[in-house]
Amino acid sequence: MKKVFWCCWLWWLPLVAVSQPVAVIRLPALEKLLNQPSDTTYILNFWATWCGPCIKELPYFEELNAIYAGKKIRVILISTDFASKLEEKVKPFVQKRSLKSTVLLLNEPDQNAWIDRVDKNWSGAIPFTLMINNGKKRRKAFEKEFTRAELETEVNAFLR
Repeated sequence: MKKVFWCCWLWWLPLVAVSQPVAVIRLPALEKLLNQPSDTTYILNFWATWCGPCIKELPYFEELNAIYAGKKIRVILISTDFASKLEEKVKPFVQKRSLKSTVLLLNEPDQNAWIDRVDKNWSGAIPFTLMINNGKKRRKAFEKEFTRAELETEVNAFLR
């Protein structure tokens, strides 16, 4: 009987969603991330819980995170929600969707102070994705919602 109980119990365990914690960062930490002197490729997606197009494309970034796990590619989801919404909106959102990528909340309420420092051509609209590999001196920005195929195409092209 114990074997049957354990078998049933273990079957249930994978259904328990374990999502990433959400770290709150300020501009200096973001700039440090943007300027990492390594050959790791960073795929940074700026999004918000209230942004329909952002929510629609998040699963594609999660797929990327799973596909490139263990490689020199990091998917980082950066929430632009207000820090005051961390407990009420952002953490429940991350938990409900079982996000496994690194999730950060950028606590910089004055967008005019940081948007140009992320990318001088960014208008501030989200979703916004930035692909960076400082070791290879490569950087590409996208101010748009991705389809799964578009994201895959752009990532593959960037990695070549």
